[in-house]
Amino acid sequence: MQRPAPNLSWIDVTEEYLPWLSKTTGKTYRLLTEAEWEYAARAGTKVPFSFNGKITAEKANYDSRYDYDESPKTKDYLAKTVPVKSFAPNPWGLYQVDGNVCEWVQDCKADYNDTPRDGLSASTTKDCPRVCRGGSWISNPRVLRSAYRSSIEPDYRDFDLGFRVARTLTP
Repeated sequence: MQRPAPNLSWIDVTEEYLPWLSKTTGKTYRLLTEAEWEYAARAGTKVPFSFNGKITAEKANYDSRYDYDESPKTKDYLAKTVPVKSFAPNPWGLYQVDGNVCEWVQDCKADYNDTPRDGLSASTTKDCPRVCRGGSWISNPRVLRSAYRSSIEPDYRDFDLGFRVARTLTP
C-alpha cells in the first residue's frame, strides 16, 4: 500500500482490520501503544520533530500555512494525503510519523500519571476516548510534535485519521 488508509475509526481498525490481518498472515498485529509510538517517532532524539530540526513543508505533510517556533510558513500546503514515501524517513527509517494522517494508538486518553510505566502496555478500558498521534495534512505544525496527543472517540471516522500497525514478535 502506497497511501495511508484514512476514514477508519479506532473500532474499525481494532475489531475488524487487525483481526483480519492477523488471521490472514498467521502473525499477530496490533496498534502501537502510545509509548511505542512516541519512542519510534522520536527516533532517539529529544526534539519536537523526528527529523531533528525545524518543521518545513519539505519535511512533512501538514498545513504549512502555519508556523511553529521559528519554522517558516510556506505556501506549499498540499491539502491532501500523499504516498507514504513522499518525504524522507526519520532516523530509524520510519516514514510519515510527522503529518499525513493522525495515527490511532491502542491507549485511552489518560493523564500521564495514570499510564503504564513499562513502555509496552497500553492504558485501556472498554469505553474511553482513544489517542491519536502525529498530526495530519490538515494539522497546525504544533500538533505534529512527537509529544502531542489528541483525544478522539473510538467510533469517530475522518479523512485525516489513519493508523500504523505493530507486529508482536515471539522469541
